[in-house]
Amino acid sequence: MSVATIASQVPASPEARPCELTILMPCLNEAETVGICVRKAMHYLQSRNIAGEVVIADNGSSDGSQAIAFALGARVITVPQRGYGAALLAGIAAARGAYVIMGDADDSYDFSALDPFVAKLRHGCDLVMGNRFAGGIEPGAMPFLHKYLGNPVLSGLGRLFFGAPVGDFHCGLRGFRRDAIVDLGLCTTGMEFASEMVVKATLRKLRIAEAPTTLSPDGRTREPHLRSWRDGWRHLRFLLLFSPRWLFFYPGAVLMTVGLATMLWLLPGPQRIGGVTFDIHTLAYSSAAVICGFQALVFSIFAKTFAVKARLMPEDPRLTRLGSIFSLEIGIVAGIVLLVAGLGVSAYAVDFWGRASFEGLNPVVSMRFVLPGITAIVLGIEVVFSSFFFSVLGLARQ
Repeated sequence: MSVATIASQVPASPEARPCELTILMPCLNEAETVGICVRKAMHYLQSRNIAGEVVIADNGSSDGSQAIAFALGARVITVPQRGYGAALLAGIAAARGAYVIMGDADDSYDFSALDPFVAKLRHGCDLVMGNRFAGGIEPGAMPFLHKYLGNPVLSGLGRLFFGAPVGDFHCGLRGFRRDAIVDLGLCTTGMEFASEMVVKATLRKLRIAEAPTTLSPDGRTREPHLRSWRDGWRHLRFLLLFSPRWLFFYPGAVLMTVGLATMLWLLPGPQRIGGVTFDIHTLAYSSAAVICGFQALVFSIFAKTFAVKARLMPEDPRLTRLGSIFSLEIGIVAGIVLLVAGLGVSAYAVDFWGRASFEGLNPVVSMRFVLPGITAIVLGIEVVFSSFFFSVLGLARQ
């Protein structure tokens, strides 16, 4: 469920009044630290004379976190659906501020040092990301694998896949214009919510900036909710699913190019490189590479088309041009041409067999006809079926 949908279901409070800033904290059993965080946030608003509020999006705490936060002046909303993203979705929907700064309620971020975020938001930024690597990570604040493997790798992939101008994809302290983020239609309910916000903001070309942020050891004695490998995989999965180009197109293009080049190289006869001979066995794997590569390329088009139609991604001019050039009829004709070519090569292979009185053939010779024929037949059938499916995706949705 997106922020916009949740917002439409949140009744307007009779006490609601315009305010500039909401400081939002997701909370699940943070009784040890939520009070410290609320005090810092309230003091910040008062010391800077900012019209604002502190909102605790409680995700089912059973340790009295809600009462502690309420007693200190925070507005507490109850979020029945479990998950980091679910809590933040509800908190953003309920926020009254034009700007929202979100951060964990474990005292790892300093809510009394929000000036860089507020300044950048007031100067027109839509999303201001904290950067812990630029601001400093205190000893013991981040596990070794997170600091040197997980965060750098996932942030690097985010920059590579989407061109996001963000050095720390998973910093929990970030500020944004509430209306801009609501318009993104965020919907993930787990830890991958952090990646979804950055990815969609980048794809929609929102104005993104960074602010150096210090990460301190959290003040909890219990184990953190974060599960390194599970949540790391959820972030990686989200990045891949939102990038059909890197998930399907590039691997498919490499497979098809290498496979086709190898097939053409081996069709005249065996080839030697050094002391290694490449023959029909390599030719068979090359045929498989061409077919798998083509299928991956088609998947990239399907995935991108569906994502645009479902408004998960913005319109892509290249996809629009492809749709205007490529029609169902063109696809059918191209597929039939490949199919006929494959059948023609196969017929030649049968004739070659007939001239040998349908007895045993030397596979080194015969497979140089059979494998290209099979490849062309399979590709022809895939092109026809893919053309129909692409047309189905292109149908106008009510």
